[in-house]
Amino acid sequence: MTKRSLIIFCTLVFILCALLPVLPLQGEQEIYDNTIRLHVIANSDSEEDQELKLKVRDSVLELMSKEFQNVSTKEEAKEKIEDMKDDISLVVDNTIRNNGYNYSFKITLSKELYPTREYEGVRLPSGEYLSLRILIGEAEGKNWWCVLFPALCTSSAKPKEKLKEAGFSSEQIKILTEGEKPKYVLRFRILELFN
Repeated sequence: MTKRSLIIFCTLVFILCALLPVLPLQGEQEIYDNTIRLHVIANSDSEEDQELKLKVRDSVLELMSKEFQNVSTKEEAKEKIEDMKDDISLVVDNTIRNNGYNYSFKITLSKELYPTREYEGVRLPSGEYLSLRILIGEAEGKNWWCVLFPALCTSSAKPKEKLKEAGFSSEQIKILTEGEKPKYVLRFRILELFN
């Protein structure tokens, strides 16, 4: 092997080693593909705006928990959200107005990039998820998020049960609930640095 070939080979190995931690783990892409998140963003970081954000959250979750009782797939959940956009909009508007504010708001259902987050014993990897977003006013304040489907934030069931009901495999549930392993945390820290 020539010196030039050795340098090229070492460079390729280095690049491959650098990229491996960034590639999705087996079963991870399905996690992104089968999850819908709820993201509520406050107008500002003022105490009043943060309280309003939580009231909007509570109103939306109350509405969604009733409607999501029998939803068993992401596609059903997505259709339900699309069908309910007017109802969600009405609930958000009423909550804002009933609390003495006249903020505008925007509701979207779109892909959104999230860092690694933990919720109720579930560690969601950083990545792009379908997200029901509620942006209040200027949407420059701290946010609140949860997992809308599977119904982790609208159900009293244990997270592992809801994930299993939603069709996640044992390996995917393991990725979501046992994500504290150093290899996994390091992997997503690298992704977060790139983002």
